Amino acid sequence: MVNRAHFVILVLAYRLLSYVVYLGSPSGGDAEAVRASHLQMLSSIAVQSDEEERASTVTQSYHHAFEGFAAELTEEEAAALSGHERVVSVFRDRALQLHTTRSWDFLDAQSGLRAERLGHRATGDVIIGVIDTGVWPEAPSFNDAGMRGVPARWRGVCMEGPDFKKSDCNKKLIGARYYGSQPDSAASASPNASLSGAAPLPAETAGSPRDTVGHGTHCASTAAGAAVAGADYYGLARGTAKGGAPASRVATYKVCTLGGCSSSALLKAVDDAVSDGVDVISISIGMSSALASDFLSDPIALGAFHANQRGVLVVCSGGNDGPTPYTVVNSAPWILTVAASTIDRTFQSSVVLGNGNVIKGVAINFSNQSLSGERYPLVTGAEAAGRYTPVSEASNCYPGSLDAQKVAGKIVVCVGTNSMVSRRVKKLVAEGSGASGLVLIDDAQKDVAFDAGSFAFSQVGNDVGAQILGYMISTKNPTAVILPTEDVKEFKPAPTVASFSARGPGGLTESVLKPDLMAPGVSILAAAMPSTDKAEVPAGKKPSAFAIKSGTSMACPHVAGAGAFVKSAHPGWSSSMIRSALMTTATTTNNLGKPVASSTGAVATGHDMGAGEISPLRALSPGLVFDTTTKDYLNFLCYYGYKDKLVRKVSGDAGFACPPGAPSPDLIATGLNYPSISVPRLVSGKPVAVSRTAMNVGPSNATYVVAVEAPPGLSVKVSPERLVFSRRWTTAAYKVTFATAAGVSKGYAYGAVTWSDGAHSVRTPFAVNVV
Repeated sequence: MVNRAHFVILVLAYRLLSYVVYLGSPSGGDAEAVRASHLQMLSSIAVQSDEEERASTVTQSYHHAFEGFAAELTEEEAAALSGHERVVSVFRDRALQLHTTRSWDFLDAQSGLRAERLGHRATGDVIIGVIDTGVWPEAPSFNDAGMRGVPARWRGVCMEGPDFKKSDCNKKLIGARYYGSQPDSAASASPNASLSGAAPLPAETAGSPRDTVGHGTHCASTAAGAAVAGADYYGLARGTAKGGAPASRVATYKVCTLGGCSSSALLKAVDDAVSDGVDVISISIGMSSALASDFLSDPIALGAFHANQRGVLVVCSGGNDGPTPYTVVNSAPWILTVAASTIDRTFQSSVVLGNGNVIKGVAINFSNQSLSGERYPLVTGAEAAGRYTPVSEASNCYPGSLDAQKVAGKIVVCVGTNSMVSRRVKKLVAEGSGASGLVLIDDAQKDVAFDAGSFAFSQVGNDVGAQILGYMISTKNPTAVILPTEDVKEFKPAPTVASFSARGPGGLTESVLKPDLMAPGVSILAAAMPSTDKAEVPAGKKPSAFAIKSGTSMACPHVAGAGAFVKSAHPGWSSSMIRSALMTTATTTNNLGKPVASSTGAVATGHDMGAGEISPLRALSPGLVFDTTTKDYLNFLCYYGYKDKLVRKVSGDAGFACPPGAPSPDLIATGLNYPSISVPRLVSGKPVAVSRTAMNVGPSNATYVVAVEAPPGLSVKVSPERLVFSRRWTTAAYKVTFATAAGVSKGYAYGAVTWSDGAHSVRTPFAVNVV
């Protein structure tokens, strides 16, 4: 008889898991030859070497921008492959998460420039690849009216499925692919899927480019959607919805479902997108900041490196784990990492108390309550606690904590002192208990309007909430109504850094300032798949063709669209030149003319917003740019700690050698020609010098003079203090030396070095950690 413990060990040893095997730059050869070499490699280490059986375990093959494959392996086989001479890294194919119009008008207004005068410089030849949940092709944002033919260089396809035909693509939506492989841990839901009540996707719907989540459609239309007049979300945010590059083309790559996003599928999508001919890739996906891996085991970092190597700008969301420091993800230096900001519009849901006082809250609700209608009794969650329920749980509208008889027909007032209970859960608890409405007193995320559908809901801060509680205490029979939402335009101050937006420094290295910049990501109106959930559609309304979403997921396509806009005006610029133009022209003041603030109210730092809020119109004429080359990135890998042999495999250059001094994380800051500066260690008495090289993309015979913004206790000297350019495309180097001064404080200090010729202002922020 087989010992049970031994049987369990045997099962675990031979259990197949999905792994990605990364081999570095492509070795050449056609797809079949490359796949054959992968199968041969597998056979050399396989416990079972039957050729057909091994072939069936390979789920993806990469051979365009980089080489590798995804396969189902035992842990023993994965360990054996990691030691193979051709292999750079082997890592589990884990689930990644989705990081989930007036915003463009607001950005144009903040720039101070005339959009109609500069916008004509854009052409329709730029192609944006959106790697996400697919696309809803019927959305009016993908109308191709008036567009010229598809660029001749396009090599992509429009894949078909049971609910998607080739005719669903057009001159706007020029390509659509989908990928069927799902990671082992795909059962862990993405944030967008949590508590949505949506069932897992049937297998047949996954076999199509069609979006069944809504996230990808929203992102694609934000980046490059056609102008749609009269767009709104059930009457809210009414106006013309458009993408950042409405003349650009879109290709979508579906790698995500409600269950998550497959790492191996994402790598295949990047590989295909580069081969298809995209100019910009938008990825609103990432792993949790708590699970950050090293750069050569991060599928997004790997794919982005090779895309960048081939001239493709890769823009990624920085994550939604803010406002805690060290939470930003997708922080490799070859990725343009985006933080999220608010715009000058808010959604106001007023609470009118029985004494006539009006409390202005924030939410999206389409309730039927009104001033002329019924007034509803007010009750706190604590007063409505169920039998044997702790008051602390009932106060937070914890599931199962409310007594339905005490709540029915009333507006319940709950607090947010337990961060484990989300707003959606509280709303479902109150609604499920028969309440007529919910007032949530909570400062957390009140900058992001929660969509409660037809249920009366409003969120207020703690200070204002105290007024409501004071009224309830002083009144024998307190009552209130929660009015339907109104949108308030020209809201001030804006922008501010969104509360959820992930903050720097980067967890893998503090030698690169991340995030890079900031873009609108709060309450963004864009195209959507029509909702099939009756609870989300107000009574008597048809499902909306648009949705309002928040997240760095929404900020990312804003920057992708802005990058495409700059690319269309400057087709010869490299991806790093475009990133530099967007960063050095970013704005750091709000619509009150004061410094941009964080969600906490403090002045935003480089670790909150990077270089600042994007200003696409200003980025068309940056004056100077910082061109970061592939060699810079390879040197970064050397300084970070990777060996020469490994970096050569990544680069595909057999003659590459790491620079003297590597590995040395302290040399990253000066060895990377980046449009920002981060010094992770500044010791008293030991100055740190950082070099940069600027390229003139403005007029000839230009002279730039430096100005320094330095905080107290930090000495910042720039040499030389003037840069002279005789011609366009010429370069000039300078050095920035940081040292401690009297009154210095420990920790990070922030400032900027700005070069100006009178017409252009080229600002590079810095963060210096005094230890």
